Amino acid sequence: MVFAVSSLAGFHGAVLISAEFPDRLSLMEVRLQAQEDEITLLKSSLADALRKLRLHDHTSESSTQTDPWTPEPTRTPLAPSKSLCLEDALPEGVSLMEEALNKLHQETQEEESTNEEEREKDRSWRSLVEDPIQPTTIRTLQQQHSKSSEESQGSAPQTPTSSSPAPPKEPSSSPHSGPLSPIMESEKILCVQTVDHTELILPCHSIKMFIRGRPITMYVPSNIQNYDDLRMDLPSEKLDLDWVYPLSIILLYYYFIYLFIFLAIHPDKVLIASGQTAGVDKDGKPLQPFVHIWDSTTLVTLQQIGLGTFERGVGSVAFSNADAGAFLCVIDDSNEHMLSLWDWNKNTKVVEVKSTNEAVFAVEFNPADTNNIITCGKSHVYFWTLSAGTLTKKQGIFGKYKKPKFIMCFVFSLTGDVLTGDSEGNILTWGKSAADIKTLGKGAKETFQIMKQTRAHEGSVFTLCVLQGGALLSGGGKDRRIIRWSADLAPERECEIPEKFGAVRTIADVDGEELLVGTTRNAILRGSFSDGFVAIVQGHVDEMWGLATHPFQNIFLTCGNDKQVCLWNAEEHTLGWCTTLEESGLCADFSPNGAVVSVGLWTGRWVVLDLQTREVVSDLIDGNEQLSVMRYSPDGSFLAVGSHDNLIYIYSVTEGGRRYTRFGKCTGHSSFITHLDWSKDGKYIMSNSGDYEILYWDVAGGCKLLRNRYESKDREWASYTCVLGFHVMGVWLEGSDGTDINALCRSHSERIVAVADDFCKVHLFQYPCPKPKAPSHRYEGHGSHVTNVRFTHCDSHLLSLGGKDTCILQWRVKRSGAAEKEHPTSSLPPPTSLNSSSEPGKQKEKEMG
Repeated sequence: MVFAVSSLAGFHGAVLISAEFPDRLSLMEVRLQAQEDEITLLKSSLADALRKLRLHDHTSESSTQTDPWTPEPTRTPLAPSKSLCLEDALPEGVSLMEEALNKLHQETQEEESTNEEEREKDRSWRSLVEDPIQPTTIRTLQQQHSKSSEESQGSAPQTPTSSSPAPPKEPSSSPHSGPLSPIMESEKILCVQTVDHTELILPCHSIKMFIRGRPITMYVPSNIQNYDDLRMDLPSEKLDLDWVYPLSIILLYYYFIYLFIFLAIHPDKVLIASGQTAGVDKDGKPLQPFVHIWDSTTLVTLQQIGLGTFERGVGSVAFSNADAGAFLCVIDDSNEHMLSLWDWNKNTKVVEVKSTNEAVFAVEFNPADTNNIITCGKSHVYFWTLSAGTLTKKQGIFGKYKKPKFIMCFVFSLTGDVLTGDSEGNILTWGKSAADIKTLGKGAKETFQIMKQTRAHEGSVFTLCVLQGGALLSGGGKDRRIIRWSADLAPERECEIPEKFGAVRTIADVDGEELLVGTTRNAILRGSFSDGFVAIVQGHVDEMWGLATHPFQNIFLTCGNDKQVCLWNAEEHTLGWCTTLEESGLCADFSPNGAVVSVGLWTGRWVVLDLQTREVVSDLIDGNEQLSVMRYSPDGSFLAVGSHDNLIYIYSVTEGGRRYTRFGKCTGHSSFITHLDWSKDGKYIMSNSGDYEILYWDVAGGCKLLRNRYESKDREWASYTCVLGFHVMGVWLEGSDGTDINALCRSHSERIVAVADDFCKVHLFQYPCPKPKAPSHRYEGHGSHVTNVRFTHCDSHLLSLGGKDTCILQWRVKRSGAAEKEHPTSSLPPPTSLNSSSEPGKQKEKEMG
């Protein structure tokens, strides 16, 4: 008994230990991540300090070699002496790096000596980060030295350095917790400013913003007298969705073709049924899948079918045909792929039954009989019959024929037979066989068997389409062929789609002769067997990041991971041209003359393309890491290239943008470059980096880093795409982790700023937007993170790129009456309405947007 009790106690102890183990492991992982982040931030702090030290030394040396004809600056009594080098602020014999490392080592030992409860109470994650980073190590050491000097020499006025204006805070009193909380702090400090060769120490107002524990100080411009009184209002401008590039799904559906299994078109060619997948809302709460039935002309939802019924998502939907579309069949994505039949007008479920554990690709009603339904998918074809409120199925029998791995598609022939296309490249003709009573007895039932096998394509048969006269079209995947077959499946004609468009995914009959072909590379081709096919819609097939708008035309350029560079016409909603590069394109910018465009690539290489000929007029490389931003100066005389190697390369531009010569490079960032902008006079650059730095550069003066960021507070910028800066602080939501905003863009009128976030949203704020919790108009449309936004040259439209959804959304900018009078959109005529066109042939195309 004692042994049993001991064993039981040991068992319970083991259970407790095992139960506690995940919690302890999670706690250790959190602490490890915190330490790694602390080390990263410490490195950034040291880089900041060393950079300032080098710049200060360089400035001190240069000040001793002044031009004898240059009047020496007079100083006010409070001005600091330049003869005091930053090293003088350090204890004797101790280098900056050693002091910082000793400090970190001492803190680590103190932390280890305290117990876990005291650590949680006295040292939050925020205090651990801020101690070495806020203020910087140089600032802390300076004040320590100053304090000791005061004790030995008496009180003396002190002047904070402009790069670290805030007085140090005790870690225990730090209010910051979370990635970005609170967003900002306001403080008044003293800054050194040179006026008429005189250095003056003047009071200045700064705002401190925190991202992942790193303080980012920004200075309030001189024209803002009272920052606290600033009002943040919703912008008077709003956005309306104008067009979507490419139009694969919409275009083909307006030509009445079945393209994806989660969409179905009603027999009246107006109503659409679309199925959703399960997901979560912005608060993390689960969203249940259901089917929308909506009017394609008004976009009004008429019914929501099956809320709370479907599991995981809706996989396949189909309207009935024989009864004018009264019923809807739905198959969900559960393990059993539940098949349900709905009277959608009444929103009532007629019957529900388990389908199969295998993947289901398609479902369709027999066009002549609503009681007969066909489904196909992985290694199966099922023939369903509805009788007395019950659905029963019969599996198609392959018999002597090899069972394919997948049945990809099926259609009903004019004679009532079912034709399937499979992964073996065959077209199978199915028919009903009478019950074999002679062999199986009176209980025998009729069966569905293969009547004929026709070899059609190399690789899978992706699509089948029955023409009005009974002929059949088939589209192949691997061989990219389209074949026309007679009613008895004798081949009549064929053609091959160019490789650059991908495999044939679906085919639609326009008028018996002309066809529409949808491909796996987001292209829609129009043509015939006689005249061939041309692309009428083409788009990207992989994630996009590069976006540039033309300086004076309504055209724009995109590039992405699919190595394609595409030029689009925003007025005509068409693709101007598309070319393929050797590697992925990540960023782009037009030269101010509009003749060439530069594209930054994955490996540090960048090319310049002639807009008319598409020829590469310049091909250069900087470093061996990906490029993140290309930006021409306002007059086009310089090009700045931001790289993931932490450098900004500056090129002088001549011969109308066709010749580039290295001018210099901006060295000083401690992480990769994310965004940059030129000043309006073309002499300075503002840049952001991956560790949330904001730096300013004097390009005209030799690509020098401007150590006194206060002097840039009133500088005017030709563009504003930097996500960090005083004028756009308010676009950051509380709790942001620094990567939630992928891009932003100020309008040319300088009235509004558009923001692309990581949650499929496009936001519109007023500009400037320097206060937290600024209101915005928020727009949904993308199915993935939004990677970039840009206004067209006249601010008439905004363009946004989706990441994984590979879509480009074109938004029309609507202005209020007052705003319209003050900032007219353009001298060009307004874009054509989506529902009107002067050309009858383009009417449907306009409606498809």
